Amino acid sequence: MSYAIPPYLQKGDKVAIVCTARKFSIEEAKPAVALLESWGLQVVLGQTIGLDNFQLGGTDAERIADFNAQLKDPEIKAIWCARGGYGTVRIIDAIDFSSLTHQPKWMIGFSDVTTLHSHVHNLGIATIHGIMAFSVPLAKEESKTSLYKALFGLPLSYAISAVPGNKNGKAKAEIVGGNLSILYSLLGSVSSIDTKGKILFIEDLDEYLYHVDRMMHNLKRNGMLQELAGLIVGGMTDMHDNSIPFGYNAQEIILDAVKDYNYPVVFNFPAGHGASNWALKLGTIVELEAQDNQVTVAFS
Repeated sequence: MSYAIPPYLQKGDKVAIVCTARKFSIEEAKPAVALLESWGLQVVLGQTIGLDNFQLGGTDAERIADFNAQLKDPEIKAIWCARGGYGTVRIIDAIDFSSLTHQPKWMIGFSDVTTLHSHVHNLGIATIHGIMAFSVPLAKEESKTSLYKALFGLPLSYAISAVPGNKNGKAKAEIVGGNLSILYSLLGSVSSIDTKGKILFIEDLDEYLYHVDRMMHNLKRNGMLQELAGLIVGGMTDMHDNSIPFGYNAQEIILDAVKDYNYPVVFNFPAGHGASNWALKLGTIVELEAQDNQVTVAFS
């Protein structure tokens, strides 16, 4: 499938901030609003900002209505998810994406927002895996700058130091993926992604090591690993073990799952739940090159 790339932003464009999952207050939104305004953008706070339904930013019906309103509004050029947590899967099937085919717009977020990324990829629209509105106060400058470049269509490329365990090689393909736990949870649904011939990006947070092993083997059994063009592993942050150790760390678990395949594999890419979360334009072509000393990731 070829992906439609939404129009890149220009100064004066409107960006909506909405809750698809965990709640987010108007006060919490202020740093994100200030950042977007410093980029010359107009900010629209969705109706879900400030709603409080236990953990969630409003009821399912309220979050559906807010997202649908931003999708249908031709003046909204991008939708920035306020935060992750849990809840996007509860509303994804009730969102009306019909307007995206003639009016594609950027959708931005990570973690639980992987549900949205995956579903929209299957509709053929590129999205941005990057910081969310809640991330702004703690986000490193390069994370914010990378999101700016991704949204405004500026050249976007990264170089990081190689780490032991990487598998060297080159690949040029569409990049897909996101949070490993969410990708795993979507298997068998209409939101599960096709990874054949693509570069898969994964990251995760706060998981037990045996859970990571379970998820990687399930991806493998579902055919999501053997025909990749490449694999980029972001932060595997705050992993846990049991009193009887599992015996392998996250990197060793991932390497074991892909040991029979011949494509580049790189670890410690600064995207995910760590201190750095560099923007990735999912559904677009990226060139990955893993060498002994350096890894480069360059978007076409």
